[in-house]
Amino acid sequence: MKLNCIVIEDEPLARKGIEGFIEKIPHLNFVSDFSNPLLAIETLKSQSIDLIFLDIKMPEMSGLSFLKTLENPPAVIVTTAYPNYAVQGFELNVTDYLLKPFSFERFLSAVNKVKPGTLSETDKTASNEDFVFFKCKNKIEKVFYDEILFIQAMENYVIIQTETSRYVSYLTLKSVESFLPESRFAKVHKSYIIAISKIDSIEGNNIHIGKHTVQFNRNHKSETLNAILKDKFLKR
Repeated sequence: MKLNCIVIEDEPLARKGIEGFIEKIPHLNFVSDFSNPLLAIETLKSQSIDLIFLDIKMPEMSGLSFLKTLENPPAVIVTTAYPNYAVQGFELNVTDYLLKPFSFERFLSAVNKVKPGTLSETDKTASNEDFVFFKCKNKIEKVFYDEILFIQAMENYVIIQTETSRYVSYLTLKSVESFLPESRFAKVHKSYIIAISKIDSIEGNNIHIGKHTVQFNRNHKSETLNAILKDKFLKR
């Protein structure tokens, strides 16, 4: 499932840098770039755009002012050198706020926050692909949702445990949780997100997934059980 994206940025070097990052991520499809927000209007009207990388201070109109004019904007990741607009940006429901200069890892983390619900209807119906990309060391790993058993937080990184592999990525558990489909995954502990369909059994405060055991957060066991069982629990 590719995300069609555009870059709105008045600095040529910054545009090139963002485009270079886009080219490294297989599920991003670069459509075009614009030095002025007004120049992007026609593309947004005529093409299916899923993601905008948007600078703030630009000629003619600021990025945030432009965003306010869009009736049904796609996902937006702000790219700027000015931290003082962060609150205003999030009030406009931007996906993330990247402060220049930012690393590729930070860029990828922002892209991974773009939820499936923000994709265009065309892109939703055009593909049944169901996966996410993780930056692991010097590689970008493609991991299908169906392969994931659980995700564990470990200090400043996460472990993605699948049926056959174990991936390590420098992300927070919160950022991972933000792009996983809620219907398929549940956070059961401050350090664990599990795949609901992979649960073999629940015993006391333990969740058994294959040869692995994950513990509940005891203080929120009731609400966590409700999130996991939902309408799948048969009882007398």
